[in-house]
Amino acid sequence: MAVILGDARVLHPGKLRWLRALAWMVALTFLVGLTYIGVAQAAMRIAVAATGGVFTLPSAVPPELRLVVTIVAAVVGLGVYALAVRYGEKRRAEELALRAMPGELIGGLAVGGALMVAAIGALWLAGWVTVAAQPQTQVLRAIAASVESGVVEETIFRLVMFRLLWRAWGVWPALALSALVFGGLHLFNPNATPFAALCIALEAGILLASFYVLTGRAWASIGVHAGWNFTQGWVFGAAVSGGSGFAGGPLATGPVAGVSPILSGGGFGPEASVPALVICTAAGVGVLWLAWRRGAMATVA
Repeated sequence: MAVILGDARVLHPGKLRWLRALAWMVALTFLVGLTYIGVAQAAMRIAVAATGGVFTLPSAVPPELRLVVTIVAAVVGLGVYALAVRYGEKRRAEELALRAMPGELIGGLAVGGALMVAAIGALWLAGWVTVAAQPQTQVLRAIAASVESGVVEETIFRLVMFRLLWRAWGVWPALALSALVFGGLHLFNPNATPFAALCIALEAGILLASFYVLTGRAWASIGVHAGWNFTQGWVFGAAVSGGSGFAGGPLATGPVAGVSPILSGGGFGPEASVPALVICTAAGVGVLWLAWRRGAMATVA
């Protein structure tokens, strides 16, 4: 399915459509982001109250409960996006078509996991990281973090930002700008460097957008994002964008002392390494090429 950019109501053809698209992009970003935060906080309060106040601190909330809250917030956030598109653009949100979700989501999870296995495998073969077994302690927290990052970030950065920049200025400026913003925001993460932000912009910004262009839907991109983070952070026990929120899996991966962070990823994680940059950027370019061959890059609907 081709990407549907929207061409009615706020995005109707005519004077200053590019400016209307940008204003709508800002409005949708705030709407989706605030909805997710608000629903998550409200659901957490309700869940805590339902337990009789047993869990008074967020860190004390059981991972099972946190996962349920994350899923509820993600579903509501997607629903609010779909409603906003319905009334603001006078169309159904076909980018969230449920009939395609199972296959594209599972496929995306597999691709994201496989790319991270390839990147960390290359790092290990080069002797730039160590990979060691460790006791598994938890998994539900990592699943919740994967759902959150996959759904929320892909909705905002691909369905909202990339799509509406495409509507405003065309596909190539949209791809470049959305990738740069995505990478640039990672500069605020722990252990971030300009090279790490560049890696995120190129390998993740291009890769994740490419699956949206290819399929016209969000599910593959959500799957790739979630699978990437889960495999990197939980399976291999490495830092994910400088953080440790996915830890608890069967392996522990870390940079070898004395190896340049540009080669190993350093404290930011394997995604900020040369092997990940080469492998994942090549994959993103390959998917974009396939989308171009299928005519998806010329979508103007």
